[in-house]
Amino acid sequence: MSARMVLLGPPGAGKGTQAARISERLGIPAISTGDIFRANVAGATELGLKAKEYMDKGEYVPDSVTNAMVADRIDADDAVSGFLLDGYPRTEAQVHELDSMLAAKGLALDVVLEITAASEVVVQRLLKRATEQNRADDTEPVIRRRLEVYAEQTEPLAAIYSDKGLLVRVDGIGDIDEVTERIMTALASAGVKA
Repeated sequence: MSARMVLLGPPGAGKGTQAARISERLGIPAISTGDIFRANVAGATELGLKAKEYMDKGEYVPDSVTNAMVADRIDADDAVSGFLLDGYPRTEAQVHELDSMLAAKGLALDVVLEITAASEVVVQRLLKRATEQNRADDTEPVIRRRLEVYAEQTEPLAAIYSDKGLLVRVDGIGDIDEVTERIMTALASAGVKA
């Protein structure tokens, strides 16, 4: 099955877990922008070196570098028949850039999946994960701030994709297998089948 999709959802909604499952079921790569950054920096690519300059200063990597890395990654052989983007786009400008990248190849997104989760449930999930994985930086104030940043910057993208008729929302709370089945059913109803 060919599918080009974006995955949205707040931190702690289970995006990473579900991205891996969707990727396996649909036979498309799950592409995380964090992984793209790490691969480019580790490989000392031209874009990786540019990104590292900003990251070493604790600065936001500019859209021009992020967009170029994503464009390069979705051009890879394993993404020819589709991909699942997790962590990109994060801004309205990146939404338009992704549309342009795909349109240049005569392509478009098939679906945008938003995994939803109540803030209090997410806070408890992330606090539990922080304890289990010894993540000292995942304190309640930090987690709540990450949720605020998500609401301010990324939630508006859901409205953009909803207006385009691409958005499918699925409740991310519950047993992992249960959530996966909910997602696959929602994707099938949007025309994306395994």
